[in-house]
Amino acid sequence: MKDYPHLLAPLDLGFTTLKNRVLMGSMHTGLEETGDWGRVAAFYGERAAGGVGLIVTGGMAPNREGGVFPGAAGLFTDTDIANHRRVTDTVHENGGKIAMQILHAGRYAYGPDCVAPSPVKSPISPFPPKELDEAGIEKQIADIATAAARAQQAGYDGVEVMGSEGYFLNQFLVTHTNKRTDRWGGSYENRMRLPIEVVRRVREAVGPDFIVIYRLSMIDLIPNGSTWDEVVTLAKEIEQAGATIINTGIGWHEARIPTIATSVPRRAFTWVTQKLMGKVSIPIITSNRINTPQVAEDVLAQGCADMVSMARPFLADADFVAKASAGRADEIAPCIACNQACLDHTFSGKLTTCLVNPRACHETELTYAPTGTPKRVAVVGAGPAGMMTAIVAAERGHAVTLFEKADALGGQLNLAKQVPGKEEFFGLVDWFATMVGRAGVETRLGAVATPDDLADFDEVVIATGVRPRDPQIPGQDGDNTLSYIDVLRGAPVGDKVAVVGAGGIGFDVAQFLSHEHDDAPEALADWKAFWGVSDPAQDRGGLNPAGPAPERPARQVTLLQRKPEKLGKRLGKTTGWIHRAELKMLNVAMKAGVNYENIAEQGLQVSHGAARENPEWIAADTIVLCAGQEPERSLADALITQGRNVHVIGGADVAAELDAKRAINQGARLAAML
Repeated sequence: MKDYPHLLAPLDLGFTTLKNRVLMGSMHTGLEETGDWGRVAAFYGERAAGGVGLIVTGGMAPNREGGVFPGAAGLFTDTDIANHRRVTDTVHENGGKIAMQILHAGRYAYGPDCVAPSPVKSPISPFPPKELDEAGIEKQIADIATAAARAQQAGYDGVEVMGSEGYFLNQFLVTHTNKRTDRWGGSYENRMRLPIEVVRRVREAVGPDFIVIYRLSMIDLIPNGSTWDEVVTLAKEIEQAGATIINTGIGWHEARIPTIATSVPRRAFTWVTQKLMGKVSIPIITSNRINTPQVAEDVLAQGCADMVSMARPFLADADFVAKASAGRADEIAPCIACNQACLDHTFSGKLTTCLVNPRACHETELTYAPTGTPKRVAVVGAGPAGMMTAIVAAERGHAVTLFEKADALGGQLNLAKQVPGKEEFFGLVDWFATMVGRAGVETRLGAVATPDDLADFDEVVIATGVRPRDPQIPGQDGDNTLSYIDVLRGAPVGDKVAVVGAGGIGFDVAQFLSHEHDDAPEALADWKAFWGVSDPAQDRGGLNPAGPAPERPARQVTLLQRKPEKLGKRLGKTTGWIHRAELKMLNVAMKAGVNYENIAEQGLQVSHGAARENPEWIAADTIVLCAGQEPERSLADALITQGRNVHVIGGADVAAELDAKRAINQGARLAAML
């Protein structure tokens, strides 16, 4: 506790006490929808054992029309209550407390039966909502209150009423979605009537000794969003209606401003929560991009909130709080806010997990049990696949030697961390290095492993990664042509640049080249100006009326691809739009459906379409090749030729776009089986 006195201090709620100021925020994982309640219990139980003060579940639907999608989980029957009781019992057995989030999606519900204050279709759903009449509104209130009562029956310590992120209750608050003229619309007094009545009825249903959290949107980040005065007014009324705690919501899901992606600065919105401190007498929780104990401690010490919510950091490491308490913060697997295995999975209908922790949501089937037959294991390549294999295998009791031809651990993560907005990868590389050392892995850096070096090992794992694919463009051997590796390692680049290839690496390189590199972290003020974020006390919804104000790009960049489709179409589902928007604001030119004909002193010559028509020159001082990767399999192939049994993982197996998610998962699962 000496390291984090504010974070680890108990919070007295009157009728109960939370053992620290850490909330595991709500995340939809898809676990409840699997119907495997032992698996759900294992997920939450492991986090309770890890010491978190209070857990909030993923959103549970109060009724069928309010579910985020058809078949979304909720507490509709006695069987549901019994299933949830397995979860709460496990959490309590592990010393934790847990609240169930009640989430009514409103017009965000991905189904034809969605309902809303007005028939205004969401831009993120194809289904226009039905406008509720008076009886329909009463049904929603009653169903939410009933869900709270059922949560209490199921053994939960509380509920969180979801009133932010543009969901149902939030939709009543703003004229953007509430066009009503009855007592539920018009004036703000009328528009806030529903969330107040919901909290009042929930409190009535559960009695005084039960935690009721209200998730309040403190900055909407949409046109015609709430003013700050309206936020404060609602907070005070929610307190009077019976809430125990107010939690922070940031931005609607349809907002065109990133709020939790890795490019968002750490604790980017704690200043908003701090504005509410002192306006109500109940505890306030802050949220978004808080991912280390020190950041959380600083937020609390500076009076930004009474408690800190972290969601995805508990996917990355269930023992976050326990490690912080024990002085082992450097062992906490870091959430890098990549979205690749959590939100991207959720919005693709897949089960959530975590790029840095493949066990997340797979606790019952991916286990790292001590081995009964220790072996000598060689791992060649210290990128994410190789390092994860080495760590897990060593922790299980194998004697592991890790060979790496470079003079540092990390592989292509060391390239990724150079990209503006991907600074979290520095922490990931540091964590891998820490854990390789703690696991007792013998590390041989600057060592190019040969078949002879590997002769005496029982198991050989080849994780040698990828090499750039050769696009074979005439003239590419000139001094004006570089690979993405050269660029990200700091090679000089001219003022006009053509980037060949618009996959994830091409986008990263375009981003890298569009910024100046002075090694100073991006200031929050600069980030807010770039995206047009302002103070909701000045501008409704926290949107600057003048719009985004990006800095002048460092270079004139043209990004090109062969495929005749929108550039960035195959990027991450929840982050691709951010990368496209950033490059557009940085005036990066984008061309699709081109053929690369020639490179000469004046730049890159391209033609268009299958017929190779309309040739043109892209003026460029430097051409950067980002034309994909190929597996680096030379060592693996040599060993296989000798008749050796080897395991090939990561980029050496499949050379997809620097896919650390797949690489780490492969490494963990292989090591669990050795």
